[in-house]
Amino acid sequence: MLKTVSIVTVTYNSERALGVTMESVLNQSYSGIEYLIIDGASSDGTVALAESYRERMERRGICLRIVSERDGGIYDAMNKGIRLAAGDVIGILNSDDWYEKDTVETVVREFERGGCDLLFSDIRLHKADGSSFVKKARLRRFQTSRDWNHPTMFVRADVYKGHPFRNLGIHDDYGCYLQLVGEGYRVRILDKVLANFRMGGVSNRKNLKEALGRIRDRYRYCYRVNGYSRWYLAECVAIEAAKMILG
Repeated sequence: MLKTVSIVTVTYNSERALGVTMESVLNQSYSGIEYLIIDGASSDGTVALAESYRERMERRGICLRIVSERDGGIYDAMNKGIRLAAGDVIGILNSDDWYEKDTVETVVREFERGGCDLLFSDIRLHKADGSSFVKKARLRRFQTSRDWNHPTMFVRADVYKGHPFRNLGIHDDYGCYLQLVGEGYRVRILDKVLANFRMGGVSNRKNLKEALGRIRDRYRYCYRVNGYSRWYLAECVAIEAAKMILG
């Protein structure tokens, strides 16, 4: 029986964004949570803000662990959090993203049903103008990140620990997912919103030079490194073109 879910949040000078993330963990309907804040030696009030939640987390039965030290970037920090995690299942929730209230309870129920090594679900994307829309989760033979939502993904701890992020580029999370699919790990898709994502980060900037860099990064370090066809270059170009046109 699944006992604990570990949630990892990586931070660096995230004082303004971290509160909404931590509140969503604090207010989960399931309390068997280990919450790890992996901070990259922030110079603002990030660590103090995280520490201010300790008493309320403990009252809810949530184990809060805070580590603040220099690291080698976001995926190095995520790997650190995964290594330290003591839960049976691990989820990664970035600062400024947030869970629905019943997210962890839903995840526990799905893993206890058996038959999967990882799962992910629909996500609600929030635009700067205050509007939002749901990005659906799907599993198809043709792999595309348009069907996949990292903030909603939860993975059995032994699987995550055995497949650290390669720390090659900004899409290493998707590359890890493709690696797990390629190795035959069992995936479950939930037709339900489990997390919320605020748009406007590095992966959404409308800059041609940065878009070309993201195309190269996704093609090399997601598809080719995992043995996918060169035809996936067209998929990488299509994704960036859609971002430039649609936002």
